[in-house]
Amino acid sequence: MQNMDLTGIYLRDLDAEATATRKCLKRIPESLYDFKPNPKSMNLGYLALLVAEIPAWITFMIDKGEIDFANYQHFELSTQDKLSAHFEENLVRAKESLKGATEERLAGSFSLKQNGELLYTAKVIEELGATVRHWVHHRGQLTVYMRLNDIAVPSIYGPSADERTF
Repeated sequence: MQNMDLTGIYLRDLDAEATATRKCLKRIPESLYDFKPNPKSMNLGYLALLVAEIPAWITFMIDKGEIDFANYQHFELSTQDKLSAHFEENLVRAKESLKGATEERLAGSFSLKQNGELLYTAKVIEELGATVRHWVHHRGQLTVYMRLNDIAVPSIYGPSADERTF
């Protein structure tokens, strides 16, 4: 399969996963941003932010070829509406980057760094799927946090206990 064929698959994956992500993010109240199910866990606000920002990683991979945690600027978490809008912007940019990606860029490298120190390097095309899976993983975590706070979990791949359709 050619790299450009894979971008079409990833575009469809983004569209498919965006629907469930959108439904989850819209249900997270600001009043619970500090909730942690365990002291070792990230708080709910940061997890929701991570879910909203992971599509932006695709843009960084394709357009910049790296992410350095030392200067990665997270969106300032405030209202649920702003978080949802941030997600939509990241999704649009990720799709634009995928649509504009060249074979050469997809075959090129992506590097993850901390203060300029190389942590990881891989081909962009290999990291796209991993990034979508990482996004889905954290959205799954988010649904657990939702359940622990009695927030209705939306239907994602089929009916949920909160949204039975039969």
